[in-house]
Amino acid sequence: MNERIRKNPIISCLIIYTILIIAHGFETIVLRMDETILGENVINKLFGIIGLYVVLRLLGWKWSDIGFAESGFIKSILIGFALAVASFAISYGIEISILKEQGHTVDLGVFTSGFSLTGETAVHSGIGHILICILFNIINVIMEEGTFRGLFYQVSGLDHSETYAMLFQALLFGIWHIVTPIHNLIDGDINTGSCVVLSIGYIILAGMMGIKWQLLYRLTGNLYAGMADHFFNNCIATNLLHVITETGTDEMMIIRVMTAQLFSFVTVSLVWKKKGHGSRESANQ
Repeated sequence: MNERIRKNPIISCLIIYTILIIAHGFETIVLRMDETILGENVINKLFGIIGLYVVLRLLGWKWSDIGFAESGFIKSILIGFALAVASFAISYGIEISILKEQGHTVDLGVFTSGFSLTGETAVHSGIGHILICILFNIINVIMEEGTFRGLFYQVSGLDHSETYAMLFQALLFGIWHIVTPIHNLIDGDINTGSCVVLSIGYIILAGMMGIKWQLLYRLTGNLYAGMADHFFNNCIATNLLHVITETGTDEMMIIRVMTAQLFSFVTVSLVWKKKGHGSRESANQ
């Protein structure tokens, strides 16, 4: 099995990816764990982490070989959180300014909710829900960063360039997110045309985020900066810290996320252009 993966890295990644996205779609569309008291689709993420463990054993690799380095944790986490806080401070500021300009009364609220493309928000209050949200989002970033920026990047890079490997994992990460608009289409929240448009938008946005987090990996030599930025985006900006007006909650969430991600993508890209002279191999040293 080790030799098969090494001889056919892209096909191997696609097989692993197919298994994972089927599990992801099944939980999201059939089990709908995000609509239960848990408020998150976490089963497929735990399944993915187990899958990572199995594949690493087959390859004879350590967790550090895909970016879970033994050093640099605190520094990289701080870098990731600093990037996220700065980016979302700008996007929240723009969002609030636009709403006030439109005559709305704006307030901020802290509670857990499920992210929806259609603007519908399921509210869960209480410290227990907040702690569950934090825990499940930690599990989420471990699985997604470990799988896409870690495993798929390293495996596809066995016989392809770093740039190819980075774009390959970013494309898979973008496609991973079209499960959400498909879910909304099945529920009748959006029509087919909207589903197609949102799916394309998701592939572009999530793909861009995947490139950004891969560049952070190449800049720091580990996954932790990308994990911190990813966690802030998913847990804080889309699940805990909400913008409330008299007409609804988080009506401009997609604009908030896009603005923050564009800002952080440009920032990381400029830093990479200036300082990114290392390779994957040197980063892992």
